Amino acid sequence: MYRRLIGVVLCVFVFALAGWAQGPDPLMGTWKLNLAKSKYSPGPPPRSTITKREASGTNGVKYTSDTVTAQGEARHIEYTANFDGKDYPVKGDPNRDMVSIKRVDAHTYEGSSKKGGKVTGTFRGVVSPDGKTLTITTKGTNAQGQPENNVTVYDKQ
Repeated sequence: MYRRLIGVVLCVFVFALAGWAQGPDPLMGTWKLNLAKSKYSPGPPPRSTITKREASGTNGVKYTSDTVTAQGEARHIEYTANFDGKDYPVKGDPNRDMVSIKRVDAHTYEGSSKKGGKVTGTFRGVVSPDGKTLTITTKGTNAQGQPENNVTVYDKQ
């Protein structure tokens, strides 16, 4: 009986330690666009962007973005999606109406954007090992039909 109790306590301790060691998800939090480090092709870049990522369920993210475009328009975009590669609706983005995302590892995710059922772009996000920088590489076609190849860098707030 005593052995069994020690075994149960030890198992609980090991699982608790494993969860603690993983720590918080490095992707989650508030991120501010660093225009000086970002590259937009064809451009022009937005004036500013703040994104927020919150955990949703056991394998998902609630994403919100507030951008001031190069023309000075305020744009609010949001979606909630699981990291399962399935399509989820996007609200407020004129360039896409669906998004799919999946995790590569704890610091990396990738996905695609769709508009009217057609893939308009792919993206890959990587959080730096120190968790302070998020770099997103986007390739596809913008709303004007031009090839797009952007590298956007965000600083954790």
